[in-house]
Amino acid sequence: MNQHNKLLITGASGFTGYHACKHFFNSGFDVTAVSRRNGFTHKGINWINCDLSHKESVKNLIKTTKPQYVLHLAGQNHVGQSWLNPVYSLEINSLSTAYLIDALRQENPSCKIVITSSALQFDPTSISTFNHPYGLSKTIQSLIAQSFAVLYDMNVVIAKPSNLIGPGHSKGVCSIFAQKIIDMEKNKTENVLNVNNINDQRDFLDVRDAVSAYDILLMKGKPGEIYDVSSGKSHSLGEIINILKKMTLVDFKVDSLLNDEIKKDKEVESLKLVKLNWKPVISLESSLKDILNFYRGNDKGISYL
Repeated sequence: MNQHNKLLITGASGFTGYHACKHFFNSGFDVTAVSRRNGFTHKGINWINCDLSHKESVKNLIKTTKPQYVLHLAGQNHVGQSWLNPVYSLEINSLSTAYLIDALRQENPSCKIVITSSALQFDPTSISTFNHPYGLSKTIQSLIAQSFAVLYDMNVVIAKPSNLIGPGHSKGVCSIFAQKIIDMEKNKTENVLNVNNINDQRDFLDVRDAVSAYDILLMKGKPGEIYDVSSGKSHSLGEIINILKKMTLVDFKVDSLLNDEIKKDKEVESLKLVKLNWKPVISLESSLKDILNFYRGNDKGISYL
């Protein structure tokens, strides 16, 4: 491995973390995967267990690994959980980010860092846009990253991904649908798919396209800038279900609690990334097919402990 391409990936045991580790390892990086718990096995990837909410542990992590690049994926990413424990979300998403960047400031301030925030963060200048603690924690996270870029002249870039989908263990709605359909195929559940609101519209992007965007941002991202990482197009949950229906022989009923209310993500073009020669290449249909195959057990390229 190229010792000048030492990359630290936090949140490595998660959905995006798996794909990021695989992508960067295959690209020739010396990858160190970091998580609070053990994850997948991959020959050639170093694994370190570390709780990023512990300041001294983070300091020791950076002193030990001495990375030239950092992709920070770790965090609490569930809106519902943030309502139950808002301080925990702030600790995991905001304070952990501050500990990580500050440790890098002390050990290697020239390190190139990509912080993954969220499309659900708020406009910090308008309190009326604040509607859940999760968004608050991600907004503060972005402000911390931008502040260190300006105050300490650090190479910190913020990526703001939309709803990421694809093969692998995910708590996203597309994976939830796919799991239920596979259970139907195996006669483990009744042939009914329950949906809160079939008219909800969201921007879905394949996780592998997102990781390729993070790669570009590590190389070419402008310090202090926020980059939207999205497909630029919204699809209703009804559209997603119809695509999945065509990919299974199971005939199932869709039960939607709300059919008249439409909630739609704001469509955001990834214009800054496009200028850096990035564009998504994996279609929605291909992503959904890969998700189904993963839960059918047909995808041998994804394995978790």
